[in-house]
Amino acid sequence: MQTTSKSGNAFTNNPIVKAIGLQRIVVVLAVILEAVLFSILSPAFRQYATVVSILDYSYYISFMAIGVTFCLISGGNDLSVGTGMICYALAGGFLVQQMHMPVWVGLIVTIAMGLIFGVINGVMVAIMNLPPFIATLCTMLITRGFGSIITGGMAVSWPSRSSPDGWFRSMFKIINNGKIIPVGFLIVLLAILIMSIVLNKTKVGRYIIAIGSNKEAARLSGVNVIKYQMMAYIISGFFAGLAGIAYAATFSSSVAPGTGAGLELDAIGGAIIGGTSMTGGSGSIIGTLLGVFVMSLLKTGLPYVGLQANWQQIITGIVLIVAIYIDVLKNKHTA
Repeated sequence: MQTTSKSGNAFTNNPIVKAIGLQRIVVVLAVILEAVLFSILSPAFRQYATVVSILDYSYYISFMAIGVTFCLISGGNDLSVGTGMICYALAGGFLVQQMHMPVWVGLIVTIAMGLIFGVINGVMVAIMNLPPFIATLCTMLITRGFGSIITGGMAVSWPSRSSPDGWFRSMFKIINNGKIIPVGFLIVLLAILIMSIVLNKTKVGRYIIAIGSNKEAARLSGVNVIKYQMMAYIISGFFAGLAGIAYAATFSSSVAPGTGAGLELDAIGGAIIGGTSMTGGSGSIIGTLLGVFVMSLLKTGLPYVGLQANWQQIITGIVLIVAIYIDVLKNKHTA
């Protein structure tokens, strides 16, 4: 007599739960729990300005996280997105502020710089076979120093919203009669939609997933591993450039050289919390967005309850430990 066993329980085997994904449901509940908890602990958190602040953080973290998701799925990583984002924003801003170039030139250069360093990362990982951690760690150091060299160690200010060249800031935030409208969220959603299609419905995405699942098996199946592994890092570089634009557009303060180290952890953390596997082969762009909101809520909400930078880092680290451990358990379960 043949018997079959059914893993899971009534909840996990529910068709709706299977369609959405258990981890996504857990992350959504975590976002709701964070928002409720911060609202209870701090009445000041329950303001429209707080929502705007959360979204401001989410723009640049989301763009970095989208790119990093492709690297993680390929079985790699990209530690250079944080310092890279600042470096690219410095380069573009320097051309606008000091060289008096049009803003659109600065925006194009910001993205082009991201693509260039994305290619450099791809060459080191895919062609030179350097470990992704080491390769992108080196690029992180290079971009951190290169940004300072470009500007002579001086901070760079992009045109203010009130100036004629400040139009680019309205891509992410419109101010109408003193009311702030965070339209940048629409750009993020569009990017999430497009890259979800790229990951799940195109050859590029499928091959990147295949490489992350089993690089040698993908090679034996005829996949051009070098080409598509490089594509993951080029995508990451492109979105780091977009993150540089979002960072410059949403924050009125100057972009300071030598900064950005640690911001990559927000992006990587968002991707992991959203369900992207550290070992490669699986991940979700939509899940990454949800994970980013967990990070953005922590970054915005913790100061409202009186926890300063050191405690923020500790709590963020604990959240990442839990997310990585869930990934480890998931991999053991599917092994």
